[in-house]
Amino acid sequence: MPSNIINAIVFIVNTLAQLYLFVLLLRFWLPWLGADFRNPIAQAILKLTSPVIIPLRRVVPPVGRLDTATLVVAFAIQYITILILLLIMSRTEGIGMIAITSIVNLVLLSLRLFTFAVIIRVILSWVSPGGYNPAMALIYTMTDKILRPFRRVIPPLGGLDLSPLFAIILLMAMTIIVAGFRPLPI
Repeated sequence: MPSNIINAIVFIVNTLAQLYLFVLLLRFWLPWLGADFRNPIAQAILKLTSPVIIPLRRVVPPVGRLDTATLVVAFAIQYITILILLLIMSRTEGIGMIAITSIVNLVLLSLRLFTFAVIIRVILSWVSPGGYNPAMALIYTMTDKILRPFRRVIPPLGGLDLSPLFAIILLMAMTIIVAGFRPLPI
């Protein structure tokens, strides 16, 4: 098969898997961030992930506030995705390498999720300051705990809040560091 077709198939498989993993990671992070689960978007996240999570939760109970069932499902989906991508590219790798890559990819997706949330919050503050909708409430919930430490150190300058800029810089630096631990370039 030509390499451009293989690259397109890899892109499609990886993108679809990452979209569902974003939803799973949202399910994992929202309780930690104190999200309101009466929010329609939070309800949609629960509906999209419950068919996979609820049956597993009977076998893998949560450990304190850690939603282990969601992490196990996210890890399994990431692992299977890497296996499929390796098969498409006609490559083989060891189980350990795939497992480490899966864990690193989940951490990278979480960092991307928070980076996107901060960027979206900045854009929303320009477009609709003071407005409300369920998506804005969820974004604000996700980013408040990230921006709070920066706001303590960096006061607003003439009404301009620079904390998102420094949060994005830190999140991107963490992404670079974590990406260095990924053994497979998938």
